[in-house]
Amino acid sequence: MESVNLLTIISIAFLGSFGHCIGMCGGIVMAYSNIKIDPASTKVSKSIAHLLYSLGRVSTYSILGAVFGYLGGVVVFSNTANGVLLIIAGVAMIVAGLSLMGKMKSLSIGGKSFSDTKFYKNSFTKIMNSKSNMSFYLLGMLNGLLPCGFVYFFAITAASTADPLYGALVMAVFGLSTIPAMFGLGTLSSLNLATNFRNMLVSLASIAVLFYGVFTIYNGYDYITNPQKTLRDCH
Repeated sequence: MESVNLLTIISIAFLGSFGHCIGMCGGIVMAYSNIKIDPASTKVSKSIAHLLYSLGRVSTYSILGAVFGYLGGVVVFSNTANGVLLIIAGVAMIVAGLSLMGKMKSLSIGGKSFSDTKFYKNSFTKIMNSKSNMSFYLLGMLNGLLPCGFVYFFAITAASTADPLYGALVMAVFGLSTIPAMFGLGTLSSLNLATNFRNMLVSLASIAVLFYGVFTIYNGYDYITNPQKTLRDCH
């Protein structure tokens, strides 16, 4: 996987997290910050809680990445199929970019239905009632299962690597890149003062997402038209 693509993933996830991730998961972060964290706790204790929550998300994303990377390696057999998978990933990224711009609403599809399931409600209630450090990590893992447009795209990207390790790396990098925004949300009392800054980051993320989507589609086309090219060359 070329470093430029890793840098692109980091940039897109980091910028997009200040808009999309805060909008999608901000309620959960604010909820556990008010319910599970004692206001009298030290800053170090509070920081550990927020960090454990984020690491829980990253753990889930990494596991999903490994699974999708494995499935990509098992299911994909031909250059044409590999190229089509990359094109699908590119299209998904363009859809994600349009969603960030407010042109589509696909990034939130499925999120509400999953959070309404009995499994999610029971697990969420049990974890929220716990004050242990491990509960923050488990809450993050649970949140990592919520359907999300960014997760969809990076999961497809992980599958396109056709390798469990590379797939896990893609999703881990994605998750780690969203930590600053989610950590900041948990430690700041208000985001109103940062509205203009958030909007600017969302705009930059939208542009980066669209360009990366087009680039990925090109890689898929190039893979189909160049039989000697290996899937790893596209990453």
